[in-house]
Amino acid sequence: MAVLIIAEHDNQTLQESTLNAVTAALEIDPEVSVLVAGKNCGGVADSVSKVAGVTKVLTCEHDIYEHQLAESLAGLILSIAPDYTHILAAATSQGKNVLPRAAALLDVAAISDITDIQSADTFLRPIYAGNAVATVQSTDAIKVVSIRPTTFEAAAAEGGRAEVVGMDAHADSNELSSFVGQELTQSTRPELTSARVVVSGGRGMGSADNFQIIEALADKLNAAVGASRAAVDAGYVPNDYQVGQTGKVVAPDLYVAVGISGAIQHLAGMKDSKVIVAINKDEEAPIFQVADYGIVGDLFDVVPKLTEAVQ
Repeated sequence: MAVLIIAEHDNQTLQESTLNAVTAALEIDPEVSVLVAGKNCGGVADSVSKVAGVTKVLTCEHDIYEHQLAESLAGLILSIAPDYTHILAAATSQGKNVLPRAAALLDVAAISDITDIQSADTFLRPIYAGNAVATVQSTDAIKVVSIRPTTFEAAAAEGGRAEVVGMDAHADSNELSSFVGQELTQSTRPELTSARVVVSGGRGMGSADNFQIIEALADKLNAAVGASRAAVDAGYVPNDYQVGQTGKVVAPDLYVAVGISGAIQHLAGMKDSKVIVAINKDEEAPIFQVADYGIVGDLFDVVPKLTEAVQ
């Protein structure tokens, strides 16, 4: 057996979720290859070659891979898939975009968002917003699997000495889509899915301006800022702040939920946090059922006092 991981990067920096995928891959087989496709991404390939546990780095540089469109990457993956029994990626926006298309081209099932590996062909994944866990066994010759990064430790970024092998591009693999543009939210705070501390606001914040209260506390705690779906739908914050079943899944050391009622959709994205602190004026709010610490009170009074108290 051999495992292929699709690296996630921005042509300059390797995303930490790929390190989580390496840990998962090593539970399947010690022979782990990583595909780095992009444009001028040699630095990323060098970084991957140093990751502990990686045995080979396949690198492919071409203009069509600069933005890593699923239609382009899937064709490249298809060309090398027969050499592997498993193809893995993190269950991020990128992984969820690419792997299903690759699986369809390979005519195999795509097993998504696994949280545990029972054996080479059997995996666990949450269903029903995390209220149940399904055991999925695949008989496909090639298993295409996305892993939930928060449930696997990140592999060491140093200590490996993998071979770097160049590949030819499949320039004709994408005739269906083209990159038009992107709008990125710039922030000096930690990235939401990898932050040790997350402070999230919900509908109770009342407005976008009131999120400054959340941001002030987050800055004191060196935390990432998150939000419930209700807050995102109301336009208080961008949708890349959303934590939940239809947003990002986080499992920080500390999760502070401010003005969040605790709908199942939101709990599915944060209930694995090590310590949960809830601040809500409604003492019957469902969030208190999962919280380790709860404060019943007006968030506009409690949060500024908490921010002031943080040294």
